[in-house]
Amino acid sequence: MDTDPVLRAYVLHRLQQRWSPQQISRALRLAHPSEPARRIATETIYQAIYRPNSGILGEPACSPLRTGRDHRRGHTRQIRARRRFAQPMLSIHDRGFEPTDRSEAGHWEGDLIVGPHNRSAIATLVERQTRYLKLVHLPAHDSTELHRALVQVLRHLPLRLRQTLTWDQGTEMARHLDITADTGTRIFFCDAGSPWQRGSNENANGLLRQYFPKSTDLSVHTAGDLARVESQLNTRPRIVLQDRTPAALFTALLGSENHPSLR
Repeated sequence: MDTDPVLRAYVLHRLQQRWSPQQISRALRLAHPSEPARRIATETIYQAIYRPNSGILGEPACSPLRTGRDHRRGHTRQIRARRRFAQPMLSIHDRGFEPTDRSEAGHWEGDLIVGPHNRSAIATLVERQTRYLKLVHLPAHDSTELHRALVQVLRHLPLRLRQTLTWDQGTEMARHLDITADTGTRIFFCDAGSPWQRGSNENANGLLRQYFPKSTDLSVHTAGDLARVESQLNTRPRIVLQDRTPAALFTALLGSENHPSLR
């Protein structure tokens, strides 16, 4: 890469677009299947980031990785406890399919990313089969605003593409029965302390923290800001989708009456 300015420029541009090293490597492999010299390994890109003095990528002001890391370190995960609802609620165990089953489209996972002291929030929705992301602007962090915003978003989708929504047991979902009544979308709740039951949404929220860092005021971001981030993430190739993009797959679903499997 250090001897090929075109390849170096390609990698730098994709890093600026917040692609991961793996996404960049796989895209090059697809673009140049018979030209090994025009491809680069994932680990090589990581090494260039972790060793900025090598001169391969120059000396960026900050790490281009979504994690912000400029060195390797172990991964940890913090599991947040959630309060349970007093009113009737549907458990994820009543949903009819396992968290690993993505054979049918129209099932979503959702959550909030929140700012300091829970005073600002953005709702995140991920369609489970295509990993298509929707970001929902919330003027206020409460169940009334979430109800209004989710109804507005879900009503724009065909009924077959808004069958269920799986959420954790946060109090912002206190009006879940109203959401179902207004949209026909059944709301299911995860077990307390089980974020893996919303794996696609948890992954998306991790990606979003590069755009919306923790401990920052989320209310400063407009609906237009969210639309730009949404577009950028939905047009990235994903290894789990065989290097297709969520946007392409979701568009195919919208244009298909039968919604064939996209696995």
